[in-house]
This record gives sequence, structure tokens and C-alpha cells, in this order.
Amino acid sequence: MMPLWQATEEELAAKGVPPPYWAFAWAGGQALARYLLDRPETVRGKRILDFAAGSGVAGVAAALAGACHVEASEIDAIACAAVGLNAAANDVTVELKREDVIGVTDVGWDVVLAGDVCYEQPMASLVEAWLKSLARSGTVVLLGDPKRNHLPSSGLEKLDRYTVPTTRELEDSDLRNATVWRVCG
Repeated sequence: MMPLWQATEEELAAKGVPPPYWAFAWAGGQALARYLLDRPETVRGKRILDFAAGSGVAGVAAALAGACHVEASEIDAIACAAVGLNAAANDVTVELKREDVIGVTDVGWDVVLAGDVCYEQPMASLVEAWLKSLARSGTVVLLGDPKRNHLPSSGLEKLDRYTVPTTRELEDSDLRNATVWRVCG
């Protein structure tokens, strides 16, 4: 994975394009995926949004666990292509939304998945308010996070914790503990 990441990052940097963060299965997304596969009743027969999907790890897991409809929102065109490839490789369907959906409400999602979205303050603040708003409206909101700096300090219910593989080139160890939280309104 790392040679691909580095080659892609160097090529994109030369063109002024941001690093390919989608090219790595971050700990929060892996924890969400594992949670859904361990507890398919969480998503079975439901409409799912995989927010800031990256390569679509959580959305693909939701589809494998029996969700009736999975959307993956992502603003990066290459990440959207990765979601499509990962869905096809797993023989599932994930509808792509190449748009910023922060603030969008009342579109029929039963469950919203958000993995590793609390890595920087501006994003975390916007996302926290939006996810809590969705939770208040009755949407189940699941947040996978390995204790990033800007994880909300309140309004979360711990559901489970997983130790997932990472790489020292992106994280501080080969394994990372990540928690799946339910966002409370």
C-alpha cells in the first residue's frame, strides 16, 4: 500500500492536488466495518450513508451486512473511483455521491457512518454539529475513531472497541485501538 500511496502522493503533489487520504483503511473506518460485520442487524434492511467514505470500507461492510441501500459521500473524485472498485471487488452496490453532504438532513438515511472524521478542528466542529442534528432527528449515527485530537468530549455512547492493523508510516504504531461510538443528539 505504501509505495502506491507515496507514488500517488508525489504525482498529485506535483499537480497541486491533496494527498490521497482515501488510499488507506484508517482505523476508525476499519472499526466501523468490523462492527457492522459483527452486528449485521445494525444495518440489515436499512438505508445507509457512508460519510467521507474514503475508499468505502464502512459502506462496503454495510452492504455485505445486508443494508438495502448504501450511499457513499466523498468529495474526492479518485476516492469515488476507489469506492466503486472496492464495491465491485466485493460484489456489492454502493451509490456514489460526489458532494459535500454536511448539513443535509431528511433524506431517508436510517444509519450514517463516519470513520476518522475528527482529525482537524474545522472539519470536526462542522461534522459534530451535523451528526448530532441527524441523531436528534432519529437517524442512528455511528462514529469510528481511534481517539483523534478533535473527537467530541461529550454526546457519545461507546458501543465497542477494536484493535486494527495500521502502518507506522501513517500512524504511531502497527496496531491502533479504535472505538465505535453512537452519536447522541
